[in-house]
Amino acid sequence: MTKHENEQIDERLDVIKHLLDNNEHLKIKEYIEELHPADIVEILLELDDEDQVHFFSILSWEQAGKVLEEVDSDTFIELLEILKREQKILILDQMAHDDMVDLIAELSEEKRKEIISLLDLEDAKKVTELLIYDEDTAGGIMTKEFITVRKDITIYQAIEDLRDKAGDAETIYYVYVVDKNERLVGVLSLRELIVNRPNKIIEDIMHEKVISVNLKTDQEDVAHLVSKYDLLAIPVVDDNNRIMGIITVDDIIDVIQEEATEDIYKFAGSSEAEDIDDDKIFHRIFISVKSRLPWLVITVFGGLLSAKVIGGFQEVLNKNTVLALFMPLLAGMGGNVGTQSSTLTVRGIAVGDIHGKEIFKTLFHEICVGFLVGLCCSIIVAVVSIFFVKGEVILSFVVGISMWANMITAATIGTLVPLIFKKIGVDPAVASAPFITTTIDITGLSIYFTLTTILLTKIVY
Repeated sequence: MTKHENEQIDERLDVIKHLLDNNEHLKIKEYIEELHPADIVEILLELDDEDQVHFFSILSWEQAGKVLEEVDSDTFIELLEILKREQKILILDQMAHDDMVDLIAELSEEKRKEIISLLDLEDAKKVTELLIYDEDTAGGIMTKEFITVRKDITIYQAIEDLRDKAGDAETIYYVYVVDKNERLVGVLSLRELIVNRPNKIIEDIMHEKVISVNLKTDQEDVAHLVSKYDLLAIPVVDDNNRIMGIITVDDIIDVIQEEATEDIYKFAGSSEAEDIDDDKIFHRIFISVKSRLPWLVITVFGGLLSAKVIGGFQEVLNKNTVLALFMPLLAGMGGNVGTQSSTLTVRGIAVGDIHGKEIFKTLFHEICVGFLVGLCCSIIVAVVSIFFVKGEVILSFVVGISMWANMITAATIGTLVPLIFKKIGVDPAVASAPFITTTIDITGLSIYFTLTTILLTKIVY
């Protein structure tokens, strides 16, 4: 959030607090009339509990419904609890089905049934149907509020249908065409409906090649398709190609943000469970420990394995204790290079840039980068290390060569691990920093002491 946005929120908050203190309900309504629901939510969440209830009660039914679409499940329930049954019914009627499903999917079965019971039969049926699908699939994020027209009617009839249905639709920019069995057979834009003659048949002007997704398609794949083809919405079909719903671009933006956040947490060896707004400090501590501990335990065993590697070269280390000075440097540089390569690879996989021949190009690119940056860094380290080892050129040469080999290996591992994980069906983001750095620590130390044994022990001793 920018500094200007923060200042704007503070200014609005001050105004609302002043008006609430003076019970200026009419002025509050006038003030927030032109505000976007997201802006109203920002004000609402900054108020204390008492003022939240007061402020929310002033909103119109439509505003209240849109505000509830923007809050989390806990706030959703808290705000609903302050309302009478009739008020709940009116507000829930204003909410989009897909947004409501996102909120109540996280609630207990009892609470879920209670909210669905407040909906009319048609809305309750649609919401219940959406709850069946996994929340990370196309079925779980789609909306049932869409428009279809039959392929065998005229444009005039189609426009008349749109007039009747448009009020309840999520978007009318795309009009989907179906046959008598509700199978998706085409699509056309609102512009095409308007510019063509009214007596033309829909089938004659529709586009038959429709980009669609199955109910079970992963939301990340849906986001990739929408991004690739610059769509405002994408239809969701069942196994018989019957249209079941649509996913609009605003939901795709949420998916992209959610997937990016999930990947960042995984890459850090953590999880989204830590990102909670909970006043119970001990519960928050428990969630964080539970989330981070598995990867840290793996790192501990990786460290013990590294110690085992060092122990295997104890004789070489005893003869040249100065070698220990460069172990942190080699491990740190290898870890940095490996993390950089794995970050870029995971990102390339996530956006669909790495597939087919691109896999080998990516691997070759990262190895070359590791080769060149390793060469530069190894020369610097070899030259500077002479001052640490009191002019022992051979030892400085060993350190430089080890640095070079370690950085090439690190770039290779950092690229290969996500690619292998992707190949075997594991989320490449799981190739997190702890995993990569632990692996590279072990290989780096093995390279260092092996080269030391070969280049130093054999030559000098």
